[in-house]
Amino acid sequence: MASSLEKAKQNPDSMKARILVAARKIFGEYGFHGTTTRMIAKAVEIDISTLYYHWGEKGDLYEAVIRDINGGMREKLIEVEKIVHGRPLAERIEIAIDEMADYLFENPEISNLTLLRYFTKTRHGNQLDFQVPEFISDIAYSMGLSQDRKNAPLDARMKVLFIMNGIHNFVSGENFFRPMLEVDRRKYIQEAKETLKFFNISAFVNPAGG
Repeated sequence: MASSLEKAKQNPDSMKARILVAARKIFGEYGFHGTTTRMIAKAVEIDISTLYYHWGEKGDLYEAVIRDINGGMREKLIEVEKIVHGRPLAERIEIAIDEMADYLFENPEISNLTLLRYFTKTRHGNQLDFQVPEFISDIAYSMGLSQDRKNAPLDARMKVLFIMNGIHNFVSGENFFRPMLEVDRRKYIQEAKETLKFFNISAFVNPAGG
C-alpha cells in the first residue's frame, strides 16, 4: 500500500501534495517547533480537520517533508554524478556547485531546515533526520574526491561540508544579503556561485604545497 508521501508524489495536484508543498515552505521558514498545523492549513486554505485527515499529526507531516527532501536530494545527486562523471576535477567542482546551488536556490527550505538542524538547540525528537552523512559521501564520490561512495575519507567529507555550508549560507541568507549588496536575485545567485567557485576550485585543484 502506497504511503501518504508516495500518493502525494504520484498526484502533484492532489490535496495531499498541496499540503506537502505548503508544509515544506513553512517548516523551512519557522522550523518544527515554530510551525503549527493551523499555519499550514491556512496557507492551503483548508480547515485543520482536512489536514489531519491527509497527514495526521504535525510530526507525521514533518517526517514526510524530511523524507521528501531526502528523496529529492538523492535524485539530484544521481543527476549531478551522471553529468560530472569522467571530467577533470576543476570541471566536476564547477558543475557540482552550479547544479547544487541552482537546486537549493529553487528549494530554499532545504537549506533553511538544514541550518535550523545545525543551530537549533530544541530539535524534533523523532529519529528521522536529513541523511547528511550519506549525502556527504555521495557528493564526495560524485565530485571525484573519494573512490568510496559510502565511506569517503575525512578530508573529502570536510571539503564537501565546506562547499555545502557555503551554498546553504548563501541560500538561507539571501533575504539578508541581497538588500545589503543592492542586487537583484538573478545577479545575487550568479555571484554566489562564482564566489563559491573562486575559493573552492583553486583550493582543491591547486592546494598549497600540492
